[in-house]
Amino acid sequence: MTYTVKEIFYSIQGEGANVGSPAVFCRFAGCNLWSGREVDRQAGMCSFCDTDFVGTDGLGGGMFRNATELADAIRNTWGASDMNHRFVVLTGGEPALQIDPELICALHQREFRIAIETNGTIELPSGIDWVCVSAKAGTHMKVRSGDELKVVYPQMGDGLSQYESLNFRHFFLQPQFGDATEDNTRLTVQYCLGNPKWRLRLQTHKLLNVP
Repeated sequence: MTYTVKEIFYSIQGEGANVGSPAVFCRFAGCNLWSGREVDRQAGMCSFCDTDFVGTDGLGGGMFRNATELADAIRNTWGASDMNHRFVVLTGGEPALQIDPELICALHQREFRIAIETNGTIELPSGIDWVCVSAKAGTHMKVRSGDELKVVYPQMGDGLSQYESLNFRHFFLQPQFGDATEDNTRLTVQYCLGNPKWRLRLQTHKLLNVP
């Protein structure tokens, strides 16, 4: 299988339960909920997306001919001399459009712990070590269990109670980023205070100005 990757880089995980952990981020190009083109934003199921996942022109991006080639590129991007805590985050776009058992096996052979951030609308292959589902209002979730459920808040038509019976270890609300970030943060804090099943999730990498 050929993999289309926007970028591969080494940084600090800025969100969720693994916040602060050094990781290689592999951002796959393409998504099934939005084309990534501004002209299509309002028609997309994820119109608030703040990520560029179009093309292969990012740092370390490209077309990778097979799982071995991509796993080697991820290994070579690991920036620490400590090889015992290798951690890779597969993200996008929507990484579930491309990841497969061959890539998971190749990354495990290189001693990576594998995390994914997915919109949950596509079933995942087995073997992923940490599953974060970023739920989008109005979509049909096929991934209904995992380690983290993240909901960007607020979303039009999104009733959070529908998620609370799902089998996740952590439930996070993340303020929607954009022109109304301050108001969205206040609303998110208020909701968490009234509904303590949910925890506030911040994009600390933006606060720290790191990738």
